[in-house]
Formats: sequence, structure tokens, C-alpha cells
Amino acid sequence: MSETCTLRFDKSFTQQESIPEEGISAAVDVMRSGRLHRYNTVGDEPSETDLLEREFAEYLGVNFALACASGGYALQIALRSAGVSSGDHVFCNAYTLAPVPGAIHSVGAIPVFIETTDAYTIDCEHLEREASKGKARYLLLSHMRGHLVDMDQLMSVCQAHDVLVIEDCAHTMGASWNGRKSGTFGHVSCFSCQTYKHVNAGEGGLLVSNDPALMARAIVCSGSYMLFGKHQAAPDIAAFEEVKYTTPNISGRMDNLRAAVLRPQLRQLERQCVRWNSLYHALENGLRGEQGIYLPCRPEREAFVGSSLQFSLPLLDSARIEEFVLLCAARGVELKWFGRDEPQGYTSRIDSWRYLADLPELPNTRRVLAHMLDLRLPLTFDEHDCKVLATIIKDVYKSIC
Repeated sequence: MSETCTLRFDKSFTQQESIPEEGISAAVDVMRSGRLHRYNTVGDEPSETDLLEREFAEYLGVNFALACASGGYALQIALRSAGVSSGDHVFCNAYTLAPVPGAIHSVGAIPVFIETTDAYTIDCEHLEREASKGKARYLLLSHMRGHLVDMDQLMSVCQAHDVLVIEDCAHTMGASWNGRKSGTFGHVSCFSCQTYKHVNAGEGGLLVSNDPALMARAIVCSGSYMLFGKHQAAPDIAAFEEVKYTTPNISGRMDNLRAAVLRPQLRQLERQCVRWNSLYHALENGLRGEQGIYLPCRPEREAFVGSSLQFSLPLLDSARIEEFVLLCAARGVELKWFGRDEPQGYTSRIDSWRYLADLPELPNTRRVLAHMLDLRLPLTFDEHDCKVLATIIKDVYKSIC
């Protein structure tokens, strides 16, 4: 038997790099102080959470930022603060993760799912057809697995039909379209700091906007009580005068411990993005051109962050894709399959969200997900690891064809 046929991958797909020493030291200082709550400060000193918000706003070039307990929570208060209320219709990607329709449902709104293209992005043509009906005034846009749609086209569609864009940038912190950072297109945008995202606090989220009224509502909604004056990446105090009486407190603040862990990672983000892309390109180069394995070409205007890679096996039916996934797993390669009939781990598809009524068929999304596989690329891997992964994937594919 050849070496290729016995090759196995032994690294973990869920092992992240350690927190930077600066973050560990800052977290220890917070624990020693005992002041973990974001508003538990002395005098006018900024908390770690205040500093994180200010630094993230500066990084993106936006006016306001808010640190939250999770990315999913940030989505919920973004929707509320943007004006989404019970019974409203909200467009969203059909190819997304469960917290996206979950956030829409949590505010009593109704998701309107939009088809998926072969490039794994939202279908702007389908969005325009649906927007022309005038039923929905909001779009919760997921840059799913780091794939940016043509943002010029998308924003043109939304502006033409008066649709307000809320960006879900959970997979695109550090990415940009045509030189403009992901998260600066939407009226309000959300980022995730969950362990498998581009900065790691275990859980956490960030919400950004240039709209002072929206941000005032978000800050009160996040659980500021009447302490909103302590926020530094926030609108002037006058913006809170009315909303402090009319906005519900649904507490979901970030604490100083997580903020202390995140701040050094934010400073390293650009360097980390370069490292992710070196892994992505090593794996992509190993797979591209292999007959039967499809990878979409990334647009020149898209500066993505390759913390994961997706590919499709369009020639295989469901039974053989299931076999392919199992054979790869037996050789240490963990693949997620969004087309699986039953939800598994973090992956599910539209027909799994049965708390929603009248789920549409969306044949193109079903076809795309039926053949698409997803592979995480943690920074504990190196380029040689990615070449090994490509070799195993190709070998398994050939073995079942």
C-alpha cells in the first residue's frame, strides 16, 4: 500500500492558539482587582470593556461600538435597535447558522430566506425579486464562512428598495470589499468573539454603528441601566434622553475579563489574517484543479480571511458524500456537511428550524448545500499540514469514484 493511502492527519481542528501573554497578564490584573463588571470602575477610569470598544471603533473607522456577551446577542439587540418589531419581515441568507434566524425569531419577526449562489453567497437577484414585493424593510446579511457577496450590487439593491442592512460579520472580522472593511456597509453590524472566530474570548460579541440614536438604544438594551454615561465609544449623552425611558433592558454586557483577553488579539488581528490566508491558499492550491472537486474563485475585490475553506463535490450523491465524510474522518480530517438531513454539531439547514412556519423550498440553496463541505483552519496548523489535508481529501475522493 502506498504512503498516500496510509497518510493520516493527527492535529485537532478545535485547538486554538493560546491567548497572548499580554492578554493573560491583563486578565490576571482584572481578577486580582475583583472588578470584573464593566461598570465597576473607580472615578473616571475606563474599564477594559470601554477600551476594547474604543479600540474596535477606531480599527473599523466607525463612530460607536458596543461589547456584548455573545455575537448572537449582538444580533438580537441590533435588530431591536434598528426598529425591527413583532410581525416584521426580515430578509436573511438561507445558507447561514442557526443563531441568525434565531435572532430574528427572538424579536418576534419573520425570516424571509434568500437563495444561495454557487459561490456560497446570498443571491442578489433573488433578493431584488423579493425586495420588489415590499414586504420586508430589513436584511440581516450573513457573510457566511467568510464569503463576501458583491457588496456594491447588494447595497444598490437594498438602497433601491429602502431595505436597511444589518451585517453579520461573525466570519469576516478583518475582511474587506473593494478596500472597505466588512462591518462598515450595514447601518449596524455585529461581530463574534467566540472561540472559533478571529478573536477568541470563549464567547463575546461586538456591535458597531454610526447612528447615534440606534447606538443609544443598543447600549440601554444591553443592560447599562442609567450608567450609559460611562461608555466612551458612544454618542453624546443627549442621545439617551428619550431612549432611556422607552428601551427595554435585556442585559447582555461583556465583562472586563473577556475584554482584557481580547484587546491584545485585536492589535494582532491583521497579522493573524495574513497567517490564515497562507493556510487557506496552501489548501486551496492543493485542491484546485482536481477533477470533481469544486472551489469558487474568490473575486479580486474581496479581501477575505481564510479561517475556513469550503468546497463542493457536485458529482457525488448524498450517500457517497456521507461515505466521503466518514472516510475523511477515519483519517483525521474533520469535515462539516451542511447538506446533511439531520442537524449535527454547529451545522443545520433551513428545514431544521421547524419553529418557523411556512419554510420555503429554495431549490438552489438545497442543491448547493447538498454537495458543499466545510473545513476549519485553526492557526495551530501550518502550510505543510494543509498540503497533507489536500492529499488526504483527494485520495479519499479518488477511492470512492
